[in-house]
Amino acid sequence: MKTGFAALVVGAMLALGAPIAFAKGPESVAPLAAQLSPAVVNIGTSRMLGGGGLPFPEAPEGSPLNEMFDDLNPNEGQGPEAMQEARSLGSGFIISADGLVVTNNHVVEGADEILVFLTDGTRLPATLVGSDEKADLAVLKVNAGHDLPFVEFGDSDSADVGDWVMAIGNPFGLGGSVSLGIVSARNRDIQAGPYDDFIQTDAAINQGNSGGPLFDMDGKVVGINTAIIARGGSSLGIGFAVPVNLARPVVAQLAEFGETRRGWLGVGIQDVTDEMAASLGRPDTHGAMVVEVTETGPADGVVEEGDIILDFNGRPIVRMRDLPRFVAETAVGEKVKVKVLREGKELMLDITLGRLEEGEKIIAAARQPDVATPDPSAEPPAGVAPGLKEMLGLDVGPIDEQAREAFAIGEDAEGLVITDVVQGSDAERQGLLSGLVISEVNQQSVTTVAELTERVDAAKEAGRPAVLFKVTDSAGTSRFVAVKLQ
Repeated sequence: MKTGFAALVVGAMLALGAPIAFAKGPESVAPLAAQLSPAVVNIGTSRMLGGGGLPFPEAPEGSPLNEMFDDLNPNEGQGPEAMQEARSLGSGFIISADGLVVTNNHVVEGADEILVFLTDGTRLPATLVGSDEKADLAVLKVNAGHDLPFVEFGDSDSADVGDWVMAIGNPFGLGGSVSLGIVSARNRDIQAGPYDDFIQTDAAINQGNSGGPLFDMDGKVVGINTAIIARGGSSLGIGFAVPVNLARPVVAQLAEFGETRRGWLGVGIQDVTDEMAASLGRPDTHGAMVVEVTETGPADGVVEEGDIILDFNGRPIVRMRDLPRFVAETAVGEKVKVKVLREGKELMLDITLGRLEEGEKIIAAARQPDVATPDPSAEPPAGVAPGLKEMLGLDVGPIDEQAREAFAIGEDAEGLVITDVVQGSDAERQGLLSGLVISEVNQQSVTTVAELTERVDAAKEAGRPAVLFKVTDSAGTSRFVAVKLQ
């Protein structure tokens, strides 16, 4: 009935010549696309790969059949080690009149030759100025003999969910293509690298768009298109871009030095879980739990294992992965203020940052290549902590010679060894195993069963739902684990 009435109304309006107002679509972006497209480039790369030829029999050395075999070889004398050329296509954009080009590292990685194609058909050889695998960024240089059109970085923090964005690139090698969409989400972690903080967009991004720019409606670059969720090589409508506020310092370092120079704090960290927060009486899971302090690193002697880093240089740490990004964005040698929670008290610490690239060498050199293996013939020591199995689902014992032999525990290890874990318990669900060494309970060191039992009893009396353990494996790797009290 209502549908018929609506049709009668529309018909009457048409008969009377009255205008009908329909919803208007988004304003055309044609002028903006025309303005920006000349600064967006297509990138072609090639590299030589071995193993391209087909195996072919060889006659014995000195045999008169050698010449005939060479003539019959379909590889024209090439064998299984023959080199073949592999090509790939991507996108990029010019950021300076003298020909600096930004793209993804994975677009140019391993390339023997890089060519940049301008929108007017000009083909220019490019040299790799520098690349960074962690942020998946690369900077190229081309020489056109004249000034080139370029685009500018904007502010990715101002790109809110729902804002219009435009992607320009080279999908499937088709050449300059424009797609329009919105910012679908912010701060996406897709496990692509240590600094994941992607902008998610529904603007069409496909293979070949990698390295291309994501523009806001002011014509500023707010992201570098990097990844898609795809099936069979085709986009499913979800694309990801590196925000320029993360990319800008990396690009500047690559352009100036040909390499990155990131800040380094010198700590190993992990997430603060709900169980950890409950065990420490915290109202939320904000912060990053310190599980290791690198010897001779910037934080050595200042930050302690078990500290929760709450704030870095005035920037709150909401999630653990915020900290590595904030530190990496800070200049080497800068003195920063770090707020930590230690034994229930907040402390403000002053630390001068080192350089990550040097720190990685220090960490690698400190890793012990040889790890002892347990003796299968040794009998594990019996648990000697009455009541713990019922409360926590585990048994512990002292680290004596029998325990060191049974679980390959190092001579310098101190604390207690887990001797048994109850199947189906929360301790098992949290990944605790026999042979792990417990050195702290609720951020206080323990060396005897009595001390551990005292800490657990205190947590129970205080109404804490869980107990926080610091555990270390036979390779010397430490982490914090919260186990619910039964």
